[in-house]
Amino acid sequence: MADFILMTGDKAMFNPTFGQAIVGVQPGDLIGSGKAQINGKLVCVDGDEKNVMVPGCTYTTPQYSIPGVGMLSIQSLAANQKAQKTKSGNKPVLLKGSSFQAKFQVMTPAQQPTSTGPVPDATPQYSGTGTFTTMNVKVKGT
Repeated sequence: MADFILMTGDKAMFNPTFGQAIVGVQPGDLIGSGKAQINGKLVCVDGDEKNVMVPGCTYTTPQYSIPGVGMLSIQSLAANQKAQKTKSGNKPVLLKGSSFQAKFQVMTPAQQPTSTGPVPDATPQYSGTGTFTTMNVKVKGT
């Protein structure tokens, strides 16, 4: 199935629900390393998604109401987000596709207020999802 090819400047949009955690999400920027260009911007190829990091996102959970901070990243792509045939520099190009698996890595744990002092969240990371938005509305890959 043909879909739009991702390029430098496109965004990874994270959904705010990461299991029990509600994250104050911000978009991540894609930077392409492919050989081809669309509108003068390098296309994204397999592996470029690993460089999407969004630090400084706050989060809370129902149990831990004092916000903590962490970093968003892409854990893995859906099968329809990696081209089967279209390549750039011998690597599959990345496609808009459906939803990717995302990871929220806790840097500063959220805390639960108690009478004896706050108790930190012991969960080191949470899993969630996200989608890509692209400014490319012309060039598709398969």
